[in-house]
Amino acid sequence: MNRFILLLAFLAGCAATKPYERPAVELPAAWKESGPRFAQDGKWWRIYEDSVLDDLISESLSKNTDLLIAAARVDESRAIIGEVEAGFLPTLDARGSAVRQRTSTRTAVSSSGAPREYSTYRGTLNLTYEADLFGRIRSSARAARAELEASEAARDAVRLALAAQVAKSYFTLRALGEQVELTRQTVGLRDAALGLQRKRYDAGVLSQFELRQLEAETAGVRTQLPPLERDREREEAALAVLLGRTPKEIFESSLKVKLVEGEKPGAPVLPPGMPSELLLRRPDVVEAERHLAAANARIAAARAEIFPSIALTGALGSESAALSDLFTGGAGLWSIGLALTQPIFAGGRLEARTEQAAARERALVAQYQKTIQTAFSETRTALAVQARSRESYDAESARADALADSARLARLRYANGVASQLDVIDAERGLLAARVARIEALRAHRAAIADLFRALGG
Repeated sequence: MNRFILLLAFLAGCAATKPYERPAVELPAAWKESGPRFAQDGKWWRIYEDSVLDDLISESLSKNTDLLIAAARVDESRAIIGEVEAGFLPTLDARGSAVRQRTSTRTAVSSSGAPREYSTYRGTLNLTYEADLFGRIRSSARAARAELEASEAARDAVRLALAAQVAKSYFTLRALGEQVELTRQTVGLRDAALGLQRKRYDAGVLSQFELRQLEAETAGVRTQLPPLERDREREEAALAVLLGRTPKEIFESSLKVKLVEGEKPGAPVLPPGMPSELLLRRPDVVEAERHLAAANARIAAARAEIFPSIALTGALGSESAALSDLFTGGAGLWSIGLALTQPIFAGGRLEARTEQAAARERALVAQYQKTIQTAFSETRTALAVQARSRESYDAESARADALADSARLARLRYANGVASQLDVIDAERGLLAARVARIEALRAHRAAIADLFRALGG
């Protein structure tokens, strides 16, 4: 017996694997650029100071179907842990059977004094417990817990991406609405000016050539409206899907967004020298690392299948030839057993499983490294884009202000007879384009901030 115990201890030592450690990664010391500051509570979108956006993101986080799917997968992973960890406990079940049989008289064990036909009734409580000496169940439980953490990180990644997408869609919808409103105002002004020029044409002051040019310019501005309204309808439908609204709401309802022409962005700043280790908390990086930890645990579980399996069994109940005697004295029975199963030959199946698990781990190591590379690449790009987008907005604002003065001066020159109406139209055409470009630059800057927070993991 002592030798048997020593043998089991030796085999258990052979089955032990090296504890899992997260792969080392060479990281930069700090950020290379500056960008928005972190939101300590995770609600980074409050940096926009827009209550409508706050409500929309809250709605999406409670109703979006992609997020509901991710949450259900977390619950599934949690249930899998319960199933795996149940292996640490014994199983107890009740069994009952009733058999009617007839025996042969032509066998070596037949007895002439025993009845050939008889019934057997049995009822037992059966206990089974697997002694996890070689860590198969423990390793499987570690893998399940790591997969749960991976699914939680995947859910967080969906939540982060959803909030960023809702913010970008909302500001796109706002920008399109502002462009539509600005274009309508311009069309109204052109129509009013065209009416005055028609009166001048009727009075013989304006030539037909000049009148047709003015009509063409007014029609050209009006043609800009349908594409803008089409894009706004399309973006509104896409945002309704992100919010998790019903098909009826998507088709019939409209989203109310505020339109504030000339609104300026804030100036959020990420403190210089922020440690880059914070990027390792990105949900997709955490998910990749937890999948790697699960793969490492499954190697140990696969190796443990090569070693003996030890099961303790027990039964307590009664058996009788007549159902009425099943629970009478003398019908009781019990049993206690120890079963040891040692795989000897399985055609290489068990070794192949271990090799498969090791290969999956190597692949996940590379995937983890690639995920980190992508994270830092996205962060560097997002930091640069948000900085350049602010510069673009400032340039477009300066251009719009200069063209506004130019249009004002052109109208004064026209009123004094120094310039023609076409000079005024040229100045107003440039001003409209500059204002539209400024609205688009502001949208791009806000989208860049959302992309940056997503790259930084929220």
